[in-house]
Amino acid sequence: MIDRALFVRIEAKEGKEDEVEDFLRSALDDVRAEDGTLDWYAVKFGQRDFAIFDTFGSEQDRLTHLAGKVGRALIAHGPSLLSAMPKVEHAEVLAFK
Repeated sequence: MIDRALFVRIEAKEGKEDEVEDFLRSALDDVRAEDGTLDWYAVKFGQRDFAIFDTFGSEQDRLTHLAGKVGRALIAHGPSLLSAMPKVEHAEVLAFK
């Protein structure tokens, strides 16, 4: 059952918007390899504003995802691509379809 989620706000540095978009698109293959990540969305709200929303069936699955390839790559490339560190919010899923 889906009961945990993450919402990660990301703001690209000016001029790095395309690189952030490419990074998020390329992350999909790594996330597909994670059994515990049930849903994963990378979205764009405006020119420089992006987010990731993902869901999990347990706290362990969420922690495993945070320590996974995408999380590590986001931290490693963040200083060159992002205007600030990603804002990671832990959430409980109340309902879903």
